[in-house]
Amino acid sequence: MNKIYPKVPIPLNYKNTFTLLVSVLLSAQCTDVNVNNVTKKIYPKYNRPEHFVKLGRKKIERLIKKIGIFRIKAKSIFYMSKSIVENYNGRVPRTYEELEQLPGVGHKTASVVMSQGFGYPAFPVDTHIHRLAQRWGLTNGKNVIQTEKDLKKIFPKKNWNKLHLQIIWYGREFCKARDCYGISCKICKSCYPSRKKPIKTKKA
Repeated sequence: MNKIYPKVPIPLNYKNTFTLLVSVLLSAQCTDVNVNNVTKKIYPKYNRPEHFVKLGRKKIERLIKKIGIFRIKAKSIFYMSKSIVENYNGRVPRTYEELEQLPGVGHKTASVVMSQGFGYPAFPVDTHIHRLAQRWGLTNGKNVIQTEKDLKKIFPKKNWNKLHLQIIWYGREFCKARDCYGISCKICKSCYPSRKKPIKTKKA
């Protein structure tokens, strides 16, 4: 991984920790490219929780309507922004507990913000990392929570932030859901040289 991706770009574009939080929330069931295309028109003008509270739900919906399940996401962004303004003086909270209490913010979103926003060692696991970890024999977890625990046990804490991004990029480039099936890419072949049948991964 370090040979292929010595420097790892962050897939989502953002201006500050708050816009990172918004982008991660928008990226659920949506590609990072689509999120970046939509937010590049939003963030120059609206990039603080106060801005989104002032906009209101309907205007947020109009701004993000090209993104999947935009009404649900607009509602989450509005109430999340409201909560940050009212409870944290407009600043994104810096703990898992506080982040996960915000509307629309789950553990994976909180992990990304802790990792990429605050530099705290975290190993955010989405369905893609979950699938790859299963293919590579790093976990037999049936959900992302178990997979995260298993990966944290295997890899040193100092590598978590970089490695989770490396796995994302590697999966997109070499170990795609429909291209590799656990039998084509270098990692799959080196982990399981005798594997002949495509591996089916358990849903996260």
